[in-house]
Amino acid sequence: QVQLVESGGGLVQPGESLNVSCEARGSRFSILTMGWYRQAPGKQRELVAEVISTGTINYAESVKGRFTLSRDYAKNMVFLQMNSLKPEDTAVYYCNLRYNTDNNALRARWGQGTQVTVTS
Repeated sequence: QVQLVESGGGLVQPGESLNVSCEARGSRFSILTMGWYRQAPGKQRELVAEVISTGTINYAESVKGRFTLSRDYAKNMVFLQMNSLKPEDTAVYYCNLRYNTDNNALRARWGQGTQVTVTS
């Protein structure tokens, strides 16, 4: 069983920075994609950024140039550095993992979510 442990988030003013991190804990699995989604009140959950197994990182257009996703392969962690935050970045941020088990079954996991609030 793989579990996701999120940390970070909080309350900041517009223009400030924040980071969130996520660790995938478990054994005998291989990561296909790992990253962050967000969901604002009344809106659908959307991709923020994710890294795929090739190392390619995909970003939502709305965060390009402001957010940076990085991965620690040894620790099965991803880190999302969020700079120049805007009020519209306010949402619950969810870590997402898609992986293969040791018997090649495809699985997915969501973190519990962490609140990011940007307000003056």
